[in-house]
Amino acid sequence: MNETANLAILVVAAGRGTRVGGGIPKQYRPLAGKPLLAHTLFALLKAAPAARVLAAIHPDDMALYRQALTGLPQDFLKRLLPPAYGGETRQISVLNGLDALQALAAPEIVLIHDGARPFPSHALIVRAHDAAVAHGAAVPGLALTDTVKQIDREGRIVATPPRERLRTVQTPQAFRFDLILAAHRKAAAAGQQGLTDDAAIVEWAGHPVYVFEGEQENMKITTADDIALAEAKLARSLEDVRMGQGYDVHAFGPGDHVWLGGVKIPHDHGLVGHSDADVLSHAITDAIFGALGDGDIGSHFPPSDSKWRGAASSIFLAAAVDHLRKRGGMLAHVDATLVCERPKIGPHREAIRKNLAEIMGISLDRVAVKATTSEQLGFTGREEGMAALAIATVRLPL
Repeated sequence: MNETANLAILVVAAGRGTRVGGGIPKQYRPLAGKPLLAHTLFALLKAAPAARVLAAIHPDDMALYRQALTGLPQDFLKRLLPPAYGGETRQISVLNGLDALQALAAPEIVLIHDGARPFPSHALIVRAHDAAVAHGAAVPGLALTDTVKQIDREGRIVATPPRERLRTVQTPQAFRFDLILAAHRKAAAAGQQGLTDDAAIVEWAGHPVYVFEGEQENMKITTADDIALAEAKLARSLEDVRMGQGYDVHAFGPGDHVWLGGVKIPHDHGLVGHSDADVLSHAITDAIFGALGDGDIGSHFPPSDSKWRGAASSIFLAAAVDHLRKRGGMLAHVDATLVCERPKIGPHREAIRKNLAEIMGISLDRVAVKATTSEQLGFTGREEGMAALAIATVRLPL
């Protein structure tokens, strides 16, 4: 493969699939703290170091798409082309994406990949490219290990196809660009719908399709169980497990509320600080930076800088998580403790946990928030202020 120099990858991400849950299309569902599509784009851009990548997205998803790009390295973003808008079917979405590539600068070879397959490897991309060069049209396939039965409408077996000649097909499917564009346009002009993949469109147009070796690891995310399997796979690849601790204190002053974990809680005093004095968010932020060996909240957001005066501490916490993800890591768990006599944290605990999970982009079960008093001892016992302690567990690639 000529360093993928004349290769484009079209990522199909316009679907509405919600079987994985979460209330949003599956390609934007969090996977180890990042949108699924972000993992797919990162893997493709890494695996094909000179290729251009274009996503076909739903017109309603532009904000979600932009959010998915926030953790990608700048050199990757430079190879990411403006997205095309998909249509009512996958077939329409692919054609729209191909037309967009044609308008920008048609490549020699195009790979068409599902946005919900986050684990394409460099070796798989090389095989796909080389197969397209050699054959014009090629798809990755896996041999079957189970016997396959063909049944009738009543469930009776009517045939047992020889499994040695059967393959399950994956993406990326690989094509000479002019061939796949012509096939899609021909199918659209003929009103040919219902073809299940791009290989089927090429077959319908009269061109043979070659099958090259796929990969078991190249899984497609379809259900909530698939999300769990994918997160376990990602965790196994991040073998450098670290823990960081954070501690913060703020004094009480005039006010009628305090901010804790980004949640506004009524109180007869406020907390005094350069930002919103969210002692809990500050402790967690320092814990994450500590796990990275990357300074502390003050070094990243100096209190001497007036632009942080009154700022929401969620900005600092989200930035710490972003630093982690840009290093290819994931936030595995946060355990935080508030120390105060008042306000009582119990009634607000779940709201705080939920908000912290959303800011950090992790599941709720990865966030623990506890509270204790100091038995009326010390500055917290005298209700002069609040303290917070936090431990963050992160995973990084070796």
